[in-house]
Amino acid sequence: MHILIVDDEPAMHDSYRRSFAGQRSDGADALDAMAAELFGDDVVEPVDDAPAFAVTHCDQGLDAVAAVERALAQGTPFAVAFIDVRMPPGIDGRETARRIRALDPAINIVIVTGFSDFSPVEISKVAGPADKIFYIAKPFEVAEIVQTATALAQRWQNDRDLATARDLLAAQVVQLEEQAAELAANESRAIHIATHDSLTDAPNRLAFLRALAARTRSDGLFATVMIDLDRFKLVNDTLGHLAGDALIREICAILHRATPDGALVARLGGDEFGILFETSGEAAAVMACELIVAACSVSIQVFGNSVQGGASAGLVVTAGGEGRDPVDVMRRADLALNDAKRGGRGIVRLFDESMDEGIRFRRRVEGGLSQAIAKGELSLVYQPIVSRDAIEVVGFEALVRWNTREYGPMSPATFIPIAEESNLIHELGDWVLREALEVLKQWPGQYVSVNFSPRQFRRHNFVGHIMESVQRAGIAPARLQIEITETAIFDDAERAADTLYKLRQMGFRIALDDFGTGYSSLYNIRKFALDCLKIDKSFIDGMGRERESAAIVHSIIHLGRALGLGVIAEGVETEAQVQALRLAGASHLQGYFFSRPVTADRALAMAQAGTLIGKDDVSSEGPPIRQTFGMRG
Repeated sequence: MHILIVDDEPAMHDSYRRSFAGQRSDGADALDAMAAELFGDDVVEPVDDAPAFAVTHCDQGLDAVAAVERALAQGTPFAVAFIDVRMPPGIDGRETARRIRALDPAINIVIVTGFSDFSPVEISKVAGPADKIFYIAKPFEVAEIVQTATALAQRWQNDRDLATARDLLAAQVVQLEEQAAELAANESRAIHIATHDSLTDAPNRLAFLRALAARTRSDGLFATVMIDLDRFKLVNDTLGHLAGDALIREICAILHRATPDGALVARLGGDEFGILFETSGEAAAVMACELIVAACSVSIQVFGNSVQGGASAGLVVTAGGEGRDPVDVMRRADLALNDAKRGGRGIVRLFDESMDEGIRFRRRVEGGLSQAIAKGELSLVYQPIVSRDAIEVVGFEALVRWNTREYGPMSPATFIPIAEESNLIHELGDWVLREALEVLKQWPGQYVSVNFSPRQFRRHNFVGHIMESVQRAGIAPARLQIEITETAIFDDAERAADTLYKLRQMGFRIALDDFGTGYSSLYNIRKFALDCLKIDKSFIDGMGRERESAAIVHSIIHLGRALGLGVIAEGVETEAQVQALRLAGASHLQGYFFSRPVTADRALAMAQAGTLIGKDDVSSEGPPIRQTFGMRG
């Protein structure tokens, strides 16, 4: 450590030397006499264990300022400077301290004086900050000087170390910011690649579906158009694929110019394009499509060859705000496109329901479903959920069945989406919940798991409705497990998180159904109040055949355990799957290996026994019926 002594009296310098020497030097007796004269008879002996200091002595302030400049230039700055106040005939200690501070903001300055020429405040104003300027009165003791020098030198070193650490941290922060910017840029590029066509750089099918899904949730009429190029295969076959690619790019550019303002043009694949735009009605949408088709019917130069362009279009006009299925909207536009292509080339067709026999079937199902409850055509069956090790029945999943008079037994995969698209889902869901809670009263302690569709989950006062239902039934909330799909919570994540939090606060169990098939990620499910994850049957089926499915199953189980969630494996059908899932750590199992869905009476017997009974003859149900909507089969 480098120490600077600034004093005009030789005797003082000798005293400083004795203080920092650590041992007695030649002429010690003469120095002792001078020290006794200056400090009195009580002279403290030098401290033997004082730290090693490199001490520089200056008689005048200007010399000290020059010494500080040299030390800084050489990279050996002073840690502490002891400065006398009166040093005639040169500059005084106050001015010396001011100039030294201007050169070296880090140095600790100690004013050593027996006079009061300047107040501490005056010196602090010119040589501060206050935490780097100190005072010692003459006469001083050796220990006082050594202790002060030691403490301030160590503080100076600590300040340097801290400054170095801060500089390093700042550099690391800059590096992290650069890496974050690079990652953001890479992520942006990756998202663009994932959602755009590589040939035309137009949005692809995924982006189109997302935009369409978002538009169905907003009010107002909009048109969805499917466009297919005429004679495109002929261009590919005669001029080659490069010419076909060039034609696709040209047509894409024409579509961007010909579509209404604000329209989305996407390449869906091959020679098929999708267009989405706002419209005032069907007539306006047809007119816009006719202009688009006319714009495509031009001669286009492709690699020096003149190619006659042409396109056919099918469109459907939809009222937004009703939550229509975007896939179904595209299907309807495709049906109109197929009708246009059957009618010739360069034709525009507006979808009407006569194009789709399925529409009429849906209407009949919708009409029958509205009367099914009154006619007693609906029933519930219950599939047990068992613990991993003891095969203890801990709960049952309630599954709805419809035995129609016209069609016989109908798969939930058929009628539940129809109910979901109409408001019948609320009436159907209320009936399922009432029936399940009534049956639950008879069970000794198990819970019942009831599926709720996305539309039910978004229902106004959903939490209050569920609480009112269990209170009316006299059931504790902890005995009802609410199963929802990923789609239900990620359509409006903030609202869903609030709803789930309220349900959990009231004591309900929450299960995220068909996990891994929707939009959630291993990161963002943390913000939702869940009790368990249910692994979709498709992953269980693929465990023995596909490495990817097995990896997904293991990842979901590990995720659930890390988050303190239970993990229910659905669709378990073989002994090998049971063993694999047990080893992987799934907390509960459900599937045909243990039991098919059973009637309420059979479920009561299982609940009372607390375990599976008659596993090989528990239901007369036929082959497995599986679907992915709110109230499943």
